[in-house]
Amino acid sequence: MIGTATSVTGQSGSLKRPNIIFVLTDDQRADALGYAGNKIIQTPEMDRLAREGVYFKNAFVTTPISAASRASILTGLYERTHGYTFGQGDLKKPYMDIAYPVLLKNNGYYTGLFGKLGVNYKDAKSLFDKADIYDRNEKYKDRRGYFYKTIGKDTVHLTRFTGYEGQEFIRNAPKDKPFCLTLCFSAPHAHDPAPDQYFWQDKSNSRYAGITIPPPVMADDKYFNALPREVREGYNRTRWYWRYDTPEKYQHSMKGYYRMISEIDDEIGEIRKLLGEMGIADNTVIIFMGDNGYFTGERQLAGKWLMYDLSLKVPMIIYDPRVKKHQDVSDMVLNIDVPKTILDLAGVPAPEPYQGLSLVPYINRKKPEKVREAILFEHLWNIPQIPSSEGIRTEEWKYFRYRFIKAPEELYNLKNDPMEKINLAQDPKYRNVLDKLRSECNVQIKKYVAAKLCSDAVDPKDVKVNF
Repeated sequence: MIGTATSVTGQSGSLKRPNIIFVLTDDQRADALGYAGNKIIQTPEMDRLAREGVYFKNAFVTTPISAASRASILTGLYERTHGYTFGQGDLKKPYMDIAYPVLLKNNGYYTGLFGKLGVNYKDAKSLFDKADIYDRNEKYKDRRGYFYKTIGKDTVHLTRFTGYEGQEFIRNAPKDKPFCLTLCFSAPHAHDPAPDQYFWQDKSNSRYAGITIPPPVMADDKYFNALPREVREGYNRTRWYWRYDTPEKYQHSMKGYYRMISEIDDEIGEIRKLLGEMGIADNTVIIFMGDNGYFTGERQLAGKWLMYDLSLKVPMIIYDPRVKKHQDVSDMVLNIDVPKTILDLAGVPAPEPYQGLSLVPYINRKKPEKVREAILFEHLWNIPQIPSSEGIRTEEWKYFRYRFIKAPEELYNLKNDPMEKINLAQDPKYRNVLDKLRSECNVQIKKYVAAKLCSDAVDPKDVKVNF
């Protein structure tokens, strides 16, 4: 157990270590947030966190799929390193041994997780002092996928249930130690087995009523037809048919998506109210982010998985009430930065294998010692319906390629073309840029493969399962 606490300013002292609440949403894209400029969605509590804390305008996940992204959030490692995604058993023990909740629990924190862990691991509940791990119920092909948990005798939506369990954890946490609460909401993930896809609480029926959601950008046939055949025929297209292929379906799905995000916002408000009532709000840090980006009809696609920014970019906010210094940060930050940041806030040394950066300096309006110039993205799960891909991004450029299908490389100038409409990879004028980014992508891949902690991790390219 560590001894003297470290303050957020980095000076040793006797300050109480903060409580930490980490809120993770499922499939909330970066612009599904009022503070991000969305004029329709109602997220007053998320917006308040952003106004009062640090809002990261360029936050990304290293892998745009929940299983691998959540493993990276737990372990601070790239998918190339931890080797975990769908269909390959448990996350290997050497990786879970360095997960942030394990280290916090071993260093005097009272820890809890409620909701979707999203990572298979034997006895996962034992990683926390208190845990209830659950997700949508896939056996139900209707609203019961989201409505099957009860509070007392009342069946409630999973969002309400997760918020309730979070409040109970806070109320009952020991008073003689700090706590770290992880709340993993299943919303706003669509309930894939159900024809209606999105399910919300009755209280939200009037939300967005009378509003027409504008159609998606880049919905023209030309953007869809430019995609590789395997993407046009894959799950991104299948889910588009489920959610967006008619104007009526699009309005239903978008309003459902927004309603479910607004309901998470409600729970954040109730938790902040409780913190105030208990007199602990001034020493409780709140971190908020989404687990991956999301297509809502752009390129005539749905879901995530691909290397475009819409699939990779997520909302991220850190609110520390002890440091009243709001700012918007433009630097590129990643999901793997969250565990190192949590440990830094707690005064717990981060393990040497961690590949992320602590974001604590930003809380104090300082630059971290290292700022990324290029970041690797990857989606390594190899199934025909979701072509595996990898790429590199700088502030100005994006390069990516598919791994196991015959498809052209893609290159975009993000400053001139932020929606990634014009592929410059075949333009001779950009050959040097293409070569440089391809080389950097290869270098980073080798680095993260070499960092594996155990040799028995399954190579995702060898895993073929139905999704």
